[in-house]
Amino acid sequence: MGSNVSEPLIGLTSYLEPAKFLVWETEAALLHRVYVDGIVAAGGVPVLLPPVSEAHDRLVSAVDGLVLVGGADIDPARYGQEQHATTYTRPNRDAFEFGLLKSALDARKPVLGVCRGLQVLSVALGGTLAQHLPDTLDSADHQPAPATFGTTTVTLAEGSRAASILGTETKVPCYHHQAIDRLGDGLVPVGWAADGTIEAAELPGDGFVLGVQWHPEQNPGDIRLFEALVAAAKENG
Repeated sequence: MGSNVSEPLIGLTSYLEPAKFLVWETEAALLHRVYVDGIVAAGGVPVLLPPVSEAHDRLVSAVDGLVLVGGADIDPARYGQEQHATTYTRPNRDAFEFGLLKSALDARKPVLGVCRGLQVLSVALGGTLAQHLPDTLDSADHQPAPATFGTTTVTLAEGSRAASILGTETKVPCYHHQAIDRLGDGLVPVGWAADGTIEAAELPGDGFVLGVQWHPEQNPGDIRLFEALVAAAKENG
């Protein structure tokens, strides 16, 4: 149903990880604050969706838009490959996000995929991933060091939704060691790094379904992707 108000509810997937805060060291459902700040700045109301439920349709019905956030690698068994030595997975999160995405696509809710989120979108539609870019590119530019973001210049296809939001070229923060290999069915590649890595893909048509391989939340001075999602959620509501 959605909230159908001026400040749409935006669901953000979240991590389930060991964490330390105040006097506690425990497993926590959590998310980098920059994501929720970005949604608030864009005029939305953020709602965290921890990967502990199978009520995908119910959750999707409660929000007006969905962000699939970054995080661990997708289990390669989902696209028919053996696990690379560098691949680290969270199968429970995979199950949750694949279910959530299916519900969102069925309900025609706006979806923005961020880094892992683009990969979830593509694999869910039958795509495959390159599991470790340094093996194929002979470069670690996309993930320079642990917890260190790189910078990528992305060229976006004229006439694409992504280009209508960001223009035909944008400089972005990136942090990923995997990338799209074969794109999922129906997705159109609309953004590329200089080395040919697919950096953005979208489903054509009126609905807002866009995935980017970079991390827009890491640049609080540029919230255009979040603003576009919130605007689509308002229209959809």
